[in-house]
Amino acid sequence: MEKSAQRGRAKPAISGKKETSAATPEAAGATGKKKNGPAGAAGAKADAPAGAIHAYRSVTCGALRKADAGKTVRLSGWVHRVRDHGGLLFIDLRDHYGLVQCVADPSDPAFKAAELARAEWVIRIDGKVLVREGDTVNPNLPTGEVEVRIGKLDVLSKAEELPLPVFGEPDYPEDTRLKYRFLDLRRESLHKNIVKRQQIVSSMRRRMQDAGFFEFQTPILTASSPEGARDFLVPSRIHPGKFYALPQAPQQFKQLIMIAGFDRYFQIAPCFRDEDPRADRLPGEFYQLDIEMSFVTQDDVFAAMEPVIQGVFEEFADGKPVTRKLPRIAYDEAIAKYGTDKPDLRNPIVMQDVSEHFRGSGFKVFAGMLERDAKARIWAIPAPGGGSRAFCDRMNGWAQQQGQPGLGYIFWREKTPELSKKLEEVGLSATLLFGGEEQRARASLRLRELVEQKADRIEFTEEQVISVAKRMVDHEKAGETDRADFLRNAYFGKHEASGPIAKNIGHERAEALRTQLGLKAGDAVFFAGGDPAKFHRFAGEARTKIGTELNLVDMDRYELCWIVDFPFYEWDEEEKKIEFSHNPFSMPQGELAALETAKSNEDLLALKAYQYDMVCNGFEIASGAVRNHTPEIMYKAFGIAGYGQEVVDHRFGGMIRALKFGAPPHAGMAAGIDRVVMLLCGAQNLREITLFPMNQQAEDLLMGAPSEASPKQLRELHIRLNLPKKE
Repeated sequence: MEKSAQRGRAKPAISGKKETSAATPEAAGATGKKKNGPAGAAGAKADAPAGAIHAYRSVTCGALRKADAGKTVRLSGWVHRVRDHGGLLFIDLRDHYGLVQCVADPSDPAFKAAELARAEWVIRIDGKVLVREGDTVNPNLPTGEVEVRIGKLDVLSKAEELPLPVFGEPDYPEDTRLKYRFLDLRRESLHKNIVKRQQIVSSMRRRMQDAGFFEFQTPILTASSPEGARDFLVPSRIHPGKFYALPQAPQQFKQLIMIAGFDRYFQIAPCFRDEDPRADRLPGEFYQLDIEMSFVTQDDVFAAMEPVIQGVFEEFADGKPVTRKLPRIAYDEAIAKYGTDKPDLRNPIVMQDVSEHFRGSGFKVFAGMLERDAKARIWAIPAPGGGSRAFCDRMNGWAQQQGQPGLGYIFWREKTPELSKKLEEVGLSATLLFGGEEQRARASLRLRELVEQKADRIEFTEEQVISVAKRMVDHEKAGETDRADFLRNAYFGKHEASGPIAKNIGHERAEALRTQLGLKAGDAVFFAGGDPAKFHRFAGEARTKIGTELNLVDMDRYELCWIVDFPFYEWDEEEKKIEFSHNPFSMPQGELAALETAKSNEDLLALKAYQYDMVCNGFEIASGAVRNHTPEIMYKAFGIAGYGQEVVDHRFGGMIRALKFGAPPHAGMAAGIDRVVMLLCGAQNLREITLFPMNQQAEDLLMGAPSEASPKQLRELHIRLNLPKKE
């Protein structure tokens, strides 16, 4: 409950809370000082004479502080909330810069006008700044030490009944939110995200300029090019039957800028792709920080861009740690360790190849797989802390929901005290075998006694123990103490491997797995097998699921890395042909010689490119490459992918012509602004950081797009519709 600053006033019993901090100066990007805000408002004196006061405001709602007490001010904004208590009327007035409490009582001339005010009306208030005392102060609000006594109130604009509330953070249907986006944007969290987005873009622009880059603008209407997605086409009225394409990226233009003799280009570039929406990309359009540099290597690009991206994250991370030295992980290594080329390094799980432990083992599923297929591998996905049958069964059920037959596992637990004691006795007897025949006989008798007692859960016979002991002796005599210790741990140690796979492969192989993976009692490991090209994505998803379920992922940090050495080509299974893997304008490692010496599809698929991605917390936030700057390599690379010289000349005529007139070695990249903002705002989807997004069906519910074209427009464009039949 809230009390007024004046004596005798009681807190209004409205929701039991003080006025909220919606649209605070921090949310709007202000520092809380009065200098923030529009000229003629925050910059004017709060107690300026009436003749000189601005028509709408002398100060913004978020700028008032205790030092302003006694001043007469003019404020304009939206009615955030009206609270009526004991005859006193409180109006929380909100603008872009913050919120301030205004108050009137029945004796005030403005009281009747204040009584009529409703949520989201736009009003103007003239009043005097008063200090709030004691527990009436709201420490959670920058203006919480003051309030404004309303002297005059004018209604500038009324609001109809709201289709969705602005006060608070209600969970409202998304279609309603998008249709009335202008209201949705008034909510504190969304307003704050949009302001933060603009601050991030400004920071990027400033850092690029400080690094010596020049900002250029490239055309929006251009030619279609094969860049991995469908183009948005724009019909030409002047050239019937021909179409422009909206740029999927300014790829060719930024290279042409380098060829034109400019050195360091950047642009906050809009990009357009007609593709299905997903969590980290909106339908239709997105924005990227686009860069290109001349006379540089891959390392030069990294050196130029790491400080920019790191600096932006550190500036807006709210104190969360940010990677200082970005690791460089080869594409093949990323797939093998994390199952993806977009690894979330906050997850400590690293997968390993454990094929040799299953080759020729008693677990026939994996053993047979390895015997039949030379490409087959068995990957282990460690699960520290997941060593319970309940968790393992839950993961197995999850795998089946993903369309997999299951998820094999082993988990370790400490042997029961009774079993440990008996095995210690066996182990002690076995050590006597290092002596002569007498000690060996004594050990044999002791082991026979244990076997005859049918010791619970001792899963090996006296003969097996004697055999193990002999092997231990042989290793010790040969100076191979590590192997002797391994056998001792496998059979006489404290870790007990459990699960169907453990029973099939035996103690030694289970212990070898545990040792390689660095696991202990209370841990587990899951397995994926087959051709890694077919199962690595599932293995990566399992790694993510395990890390999340076991709370292994540190959510309060930003882990950045480079993924390098991407394949230059990939196999298009649908078309049964070689296709570009990443960017058709990139340089293959080894340049022309590498393309000419590749004699088979296997050779071509083994080629690497100077291509790279920057990844943060499991999201690709940037992608780039060293460019192909010679026509010979361009023709050869496209020819291998099935594009003849005539096609290349037709599709990329401007680029090819430019390359024939002295092109410098150049390289670049593009960082996804939307994804960076989403990460720094902690948003779950891109609609929470975008001003006017489309919905999941690629519809703009606010403006009614896409819409039908009129018959006149279609005639002017020489277009006749051939629509699919409605079912």
